[in-house]
Amino acid sequence: MSVFTTVSHAQLSDWLSNFTIGELKSFQGISAGITNTNYFVTTTQGKYVLTLFEQHSLDELPAFLSLMAHLANAGLPCPKPVTANSGRMVLILNGKPASLVSCLPGKDIEIASPEQCEQIGRFMASMHNAAENFSDELPDTRDQAWFDSVLQKISPKLSSEVLDLLNQVFHKLSAADFSDLPQSIIHADLFRDNVLMDGNHIGGVIDFYYACRGHCLYDLAIAVNDWCHQEGKIDDTKARALLTGYHAIRPLSEAERRAWPLMLEKAALRFWLSRLHDAIFPTSGELTHAKDPNYFKKILEWHLAHEQYIGQLWLAS
Repeated sequence: MSVFTTVSHAQLSDWLSNFTIGELKSFQGISAGITNTNYFVTTTQGKYVLTLFEQHSLDELPAFLSLMAHLANAGLPCPKPVTANSGRMVLILNGKPASLVSCLPGKDIEIASPEQCEQIGRFMASMHNAAENFSDELPDTRDQAWFDSVLQKISPKLSSEVLDLLNQVFHKLSAADFSDLPQSIIHADLFRDNVLMDGNHIGGVIDFYYACRGHCLYDLAIAVNDWCHQEGKIDDTKARALLTGYHAIRPLSEAERRAWPLMLEKAALRFWLSRLHDAIFPTSGELTHAKDPNYFKKILEWHLAHEQYIGQLWLAS
């Protein structure tokens, strides 16, 4: 969430006339994140979050917003899209598709506690259960073809050491078979900066624009890699708390237990690749927040060195 597309007061005020939410009082750009443009918007009737989509097309977005509405209606702490007077949830603002959603309580955190990790596990399992029957198609935009294309694009810019490690992990994961693992609609980006914590409780989970149908275990691995990371490794207590919270709502299968170490590596690889790409080919913006690729390189290397330890400790009965 950065500001790549600026919006004037007059543009936003005119755009908001499509909704029945009062008059514009103020708005402020949000600098965290790296993909879309976001603003806090305050009107005479409340506070909202405005998103201008930098990569998604107008046709793609209704499914994401329908998912958010589906989860909010199921009682999960997710933003609820605001529907325009025309009945649409996405309108063009300054040349970009844009949406408005409810602003939820809480704030993102720098370091998670075990109690907060457990709550994330419980939320994720509840989300997977609630979204299992979601009917709209949400394809994975970070599939194997994406992995291949990004690696091909950045390879000429990488050192031989980094390229050797990437190729090693690619070869290993290409031989893995995840076909028997349970699937649902997954968040696929459940980082700490996409969760608003209100003490040890979740005030809101945001940024569903990478959501897709995929393996539940992959979603879980993405969360563990971020929420439980500490000084280049995964913290045992936090990882066990997150997995315990998840397992209490949606018990992990034996196939998922076996695949767990490899799925952690796949999740680390995805975000290492995307951050390498963004570091090599940066996108300019008014407020931007670049993220360090080495964060996930270190996590991936730690997973590779501790596969047996991970499987035995964190998923012990």
